[in-house]
Parts: sequence; structure tokens; C-alpha cells
Amino acid sequence: MEKYRFDDRVAIVTGAGRGIGRAYAKLLGQLGAKVVVNDLGGAMDGSGADSRPAQLVATEINEAGGTAIADTSDISTVAGGSAPVEAALEHFGRIDVVVNNAGNVRFAGLPEIDVDIMESLLSVHVKGAFNTIRAAWPHMLEQNYGRIVITSSIGMFGLPDNLAYATAKSAVLGMARSMTQSAGDKDIKINVILPNAMTRMAGGESEGMDTLREEGRNTTDIMDPELVAPMVGYLANEVCDVSGEAYLAGGGRFAHLFVGVTDGYLPPDPYSATVEDVVANLDRIKDRSGFYVPTSLLDCVGHYMAHRAGENNE
Repeated sequence: MEKYRFDDRVAIVTGAGRGIGRAYAKLLGQLGAKVVVNDLGGAMDGSGADSRPAQLVATEINEAGGTAIADTSDISTVAGGSAPVEAALEHFGRIDVVVNNAGNVRFAGLPEIDVDIMESLLSVHVKGAFNTIRAAWPHMLEQNYGRIVITSSIGMFGLPDNLAYATAKSAVLGMARSMTQSAGDKDIKINVILPNAMTRMAGGESEGMDTLREEGRNTTDIMDPELVAPMVGYLANEVCDVSGEAYLAGGGRFAHLFVGVTDGYLPPDPYSATVEDVVANLDRIKDRSGFYVPTSLLDCVGHYMAHRAGENNE
């Protein structure tokens, strides 16, 4: 029997009607979780709705011996984000896990991109994650337990035509970090997954994605969404003891992504520093050999301003 199970746990997986979300939902169901399969069933750009994908996955889980219900709410709205949480409470009496996987994509870059495209992606990826988590949060606080996984993407590193997508996927890193601070000493862990798989979201007219699809032509099996799921299985499990972190998964590999800060350059007299000082010391400013990884805003400030420690006591 699988060691790391979810018996007596209740999980919501958004965007679970297809692709990676489906793989997450099926794994959690297989491992004993009661699953709310959320999916609006929209097109890749977020338009439209179809109840069949969510219902099909819920049926697959139930027929395999698990327990699942379908939810077709639009999590980009406040009411829609609350709906899967309310469904979990109504049918199963609690909520332990929220996996935010719902997303959409519309390829465009400067100068063609407009605010409508930007807002459409922020509404699903960022507001959608926020809406579901905010609805689940009071229940997790009350029971002193929760596991939250938010989906980012290596798309955050940018393509010429994915400006809105990269912006949205970068935003959730800060969301997870700040929520981790809100959780304090509660047993609520919030982490980020950056999946690598060939799914419907890899479609669409995009020069950069065309290249990736071409390179992945003969690697269909290794880019299966199911190869991402074990990392979410860890991040959603009670054994997960990290929070505010980000992990890549898929293609047969698992990795840790983090933001580091270099030790930098400290002028002899900071008050008389010039542009010339910056230019002359760029190599020291960029030198990564002594970098640190901040865990919070205060931790970052503490490291960065360490040279001022004790000044007021002098």
C-alpha cells in the first residue's frame, strides 16, 4: 500500500477536467482523498463553459474506487471561488487541501497586448487562486491544518508573446510567500508547483511554444502530466514540512526553484556613492558566490542591511 495517503482528507483541485489537473485529482483520489473536481470547462483562452470534463474526471475517480464530486464554478469570481469550498464542506464536512491548477492562456506581447488580455489571465491565475484559498482559509485555521498548492510555470521566465501569462505566473510566487507569513505557526503549508508537461495549455499560436512543441515531438511519454503529479502528492500531504517554496516537476525530473540575493558591493562611504561606483563594481554586485535565499521581507531586509547593525549603539 502507498505510504503517503490522504485517507480522511478532502481536496479541491481546480482546472481538474483535463491535463495536469486531471492527473492531480486522480492521484489524490487513488490515495484516498475525497476530491472536489473543479473545472469550468472553458476553452484554452478561458471563454465558454462545459460541465462534461469535470464530471468525467469525477466519474473516473469514483469508478476506480475513490470518492469525488464535480464542480463547474468559475473561480475567477468571488462566488465561484467559494463554491468548491462550500461543496467540500457540504458533501464531506471539511477541507484539507486546495490545489489551484485552473488557468487560461492568450498569447500576445508588446506592443500588441492590451489590458483586456492582461486582466483575463490575472483573473484566472491570480484572482482564481486567491478566491479559493481565501474561502478555505478560515476552515484551515480552525482545524489548524491545510495544504495549498498554487500553480506557476516556467513561462514566468518569458517568451516574446506571453507577457500576461508570465506576469500572472510570477505573481503567485509572491502570493505563496505572503500567505506563508499569514499562516504563522499554524500547520498550513502553501507552496508553488511549476509543471512541465505537454497539455492543451501548450497549444495556441506562439512562436516560442512552437519551438518547444517541435523539440518535444519525440518525447510525448516523458512529458505526460502524470509525471508531474508525485510532487503535488508530496506538497499536498501532511508530511510536507516546507512552505513558501517553489518546485519544478515533470519530464522525469524534480527540482527546487528559489530567488537568491547576492552579497553585493558596499562602498566605503555609502553617502557619497556615484553612478561610476556602481558601474565599476558591477562584477561584485552580480557575484553569486555568496548569495542568500530570503525567507521573508524582514529576512531580506535583515541580510541586506546587516552592515548597519549596531550603528545606533556607536
